[in-house]
Amino acid sequence: MQAGNQQQRIPMENLSKPVFAQDEMGRPFIIVKDQGNKKRSHGLEAIRSHILAAGQVSNIMRTSLGPRGLDKILISPDGDINITNDGATILSEIQLNNEVAKLMVELSKSQDEEIGDGTTGVVVLAGALLDQALELIEKGIHPIKVANGYDKACKIAIANLDRIADTVHIDSENIDANLSKDSDLFRAASTSLGSKIVSKCHDQFARIAVESVLNVANLERKDVDFELLKVEGKLGGSLEDSKVIKGVILDKDFSHPQMPKEITDAKIAILTCPFEPPKPKTKHKLEVESVEEFKQLQEYEQGKFKQMIKDVKDAGANMVICQWGFDDEANYLLLSNELPAVRWVGGSEIETIAIATKGRIVPRFEDLTPEKLGHAGKIREVPLGTTRERILVIEDCANPKTVTALIRGSNKMIVDEATRSLHDSLCVVRNLIKDSRVVYGGGSAEISCSLTVTEAADKQKGIDQYAFRAFAQALDIIPMSLAENSGQDPIQTLTNLKAQHVKNDNAFLGVDCLGKGSNDMKGQFVIETLIGKRQQLLLATQLARMVLKINDVIVTGKDQY
Repeated sequence: MQAGNQQQRIPMENLSKPVFAQDEMGRPFIIVKDQGNKKRSHGLEAIRSHILAAGQVSNIMRTSLGPRGLDKILISPDGDINITNDGATILSEIQLNNEVAKLMVELSKSQDEEIGDGTTGVVVLAGALLDQALELIEKGIHPIKVANGYDKACKIAIANLDRIADTVHIDSENIDANLSKDSDLFRAASTSLGSKIVSKCHDQFARIAVESVLNVANLERKDVDFELLKVEGKLGGSLEDSKVIKGVILDKDFSHPQMPKEITDAKIAILTCPFEPPKPKTKHKLEVESVEEFKQLQEYEQGKFKQMIKDVKDAGANMVICQWGFDDEANYLLLSNELPAVRWVGGSEIETIAIATKGRIVPRFEDLTPEKLGHAGKIREVPLGTTRERILVIEDCANPKTVTALIRGSNKMIVDEATRSLHDSLCVVRNLIKDSRVVYGGGSAEISCSLTVTEAADKQKGIDQYAFRAFAQALDIIPMSLAENSGQDPIQTLTNLKAQHVKNDNAFLGVDCLGKGSNDMKGQFVIETLIGKRQQLLLATQLARMVLKINDVIVTGKDQY
């Protein structure tokens, strides 16, 4: 301190720890590193905060992994309760205010949209990769070096998956053979349902999944058109009442209660124009000043109604499906002319009906011709249990590849969870038709990849070997979580399985979650699709690399300094 009006100068190297100083007036104060920029975190601190946020999301999902995974109760802001262990559903309902945590939600959505299964596993794996990366970064290894090492290790792991993959048999000549309990497709669908709420109807839902996908699949091209497959959930009845309907289900009934409840050999006019006379434009008005003028207007409307019905009858239609509504007068005329009708059918449902019946959507009555009618063998109105609710079932359609899986349940929570469970199973069967290669579950694929990456790490020189070993340790989180959720000692179980993998050179040994007394996942036929497992590794590694490259968060429009 040279003079009272000069501030003491502190060396920059001393700013890493608290320093006492005096201002120009001689008053003491403390200088702490980054004191003037508390709102922002840079470098290691930013990466640490990001990884910790992602780890919290991952830890929430760990306990829901596997057939013994625990469920979560989701309570909406309105107080609605939902119980599920589906990863994509849980993450979509969680309210997050951290940007990196939101990336974990997007990761789960990507897995769900691309593969349909494995949403929990990909989040757990990504969280483990980030946790291992944080340890390396705190030891002084640059995040970019870790990210690049992860990328190389992931390629080795995927190559190992291709090596240990097995092929399931799909009988393309005898389709019904795939519905038997001994078929590979049926057993694969059963595996995906093992951790779901529908496990008591295990075989029934597996059969629904296989039958639904095979009906819309092209086995020669190995293609499945999910647009032709709909899953509808309806309250009433039990899960055992769920079934596959080869056709379309409409959440509607006939517009008049006296219309017939069943139509055979239906010729359907699919209309997007309303059953009503043309109205004046908004800039015009119609004044009726006498009884005679009112009668003329009434006769004009009656004439228009009759002309519309005549156009429909002349085209040969015996059934009308209309996107818009119509009043009681039109409804009465349709009934008297023996034309059953359904009104207020949504646009997406109209398109589905047109695809199923091979009909054309008609925007004007004048354009209606016999060639534009849709065809179905039977249309019937079906009551749902003891309630007044009814649905319309369109069966034996002109396009036989249109299928609807009808899910029944005693309450909305059961129906929703059963619908999500069936969706996962449908996706597994679809993926097997696209690529019939599988890897075996129970964490066996992850253990095999972990050993392979560890072996590769011993051959590496430089920083990459540390990233390789971190990647291998992150893969161990899957079998350890499965063992922990099954009530087993996770460390001991993993150690024994790794020893058996090396000793027997058997990549099919995994965690016996169901307590069947065998660790041979091939013998138990616990499988996961190869494309699903590969996508898990790729997406988790990609997210880890993305997070490791973030060192700051800037909120647009806010002062950061």
